[in-house]
Amino acid sequence: MIAGAQTLWWLALPVLLLPIWWHRQKRQRVKSEPLATARFLPAAPPQTARIWRWEDLVLLALRCLLLAALIAWLAATAMPWRGDTVFVAPALATGTGRPAHAAWIEQQVAAAGLGAAPRMPLPENALQWLQAHEHEWRPAARILVLADSIPMPAQLPSLAHAADIRLLPAASATAATARAEYRIAVSAPPERMAAWRAAFAAFSAAGAGRYLIEDKPVAATKLIVWDSPAAPPAGWHAPLWWLPASAPFAAFGVKEPAGTPLTINGLSLQIADSPRGRLWRSSAMPPQTADTARALYETWQSLARPAQPYPMPAMQLAPRRSSPLAMPGTPPAAWLAYVLLALFALERLMTHVRRR
Repeated sequence: MIAGAQTLWWLALPVLLLPIWWHRQKRQRVKSEPLATARFLPAAPPQTARIWRWEDLVLLALRCLLLAALIAWLAATAMPWRGDTVFVAPALATGTGRPAHAAWIEQQVAAAGLGAAPRMPLPENALQWLQAHEHEWRPAARILVLADSIPMPAQLPSLAHAADIRLLPAASATAATARAEYRIAVSAPPERMAAWRAAFAAFSAAGAGRYLIEDKPVAATKLIVWDSPAAPPAGWHAPLWWLPASAPFAAFGVKEPAGTPLTINGLSLQIADSPRGRLWRSSAMPPQTADTARALYETWQSLARPAQPYPMPAMQLAPRRSSPLAMPGTPPAAWLAYVLLALFALERLMTHVRRR
């Protein structure tokens, strides 16, 4: 944060001349006491011998560092340096419709009159991040946010700056979102493999993702279908496993669950956690009918996939505070505070050593 556009704090560096001047003044002789026998000696101009001990040099360096750290800490916590800013979502710069998105971005920037404003990538949790770092912007700064989608927070933040949030039109936003790919490892007999391929083909057609069936799991594998009563290889791991009714949980080092199976969307399901991942066992695997496949897919999406946040609409957030919130403990200010304490302790210690 300090190494960015925050350069005004360098204007306070001449303050470092104060300890240097003070140390030089302390070395000057301000009063002389002639001896009684000095009148018998020839007159000579007084000469001052400057002898610097190592304690003086270390103390001078510590005091200069202490002032520099104090200036940096004050700049990081209390000196806003950012002006008008345009935030651009990374998805708009890397999506498939990048030329069209670039034209839309330039159009919105020109309409807002922020053509000369610097641009920054939009961070995750944009509104919360903006509220936490709002102290970095000058009071009259304007903020423009351009994105394809932003999750709607439970409560809009109270900002001290006006924030104009503009979203890509719905048709363009849909095209900008790349279709996710999910790697699935399937191990099944040949007579059942066709049913699994048909099921995942239907899942790809129904959802926003594309499912790639592989023979062995990799690091990015999200699901393993183990359609076999034998134990799987020891090195196979995945967040979720699908097992047929004939597969024993003991092969995964898990005891058989007690009680009746769960019934979700009309699907009878037994769930257990193992060192290799979560296990789902059902007599409906592989699905033989469209209704069974739909029930399995909906259950999978509701239990194993995180809920998608509700997108917020485009809006203009008016200032609701006269000043930014008190700065939270951001990392730069935190470590600078520790540096200040350490330098102050060392400076006091060296001052005591020098006086001995």
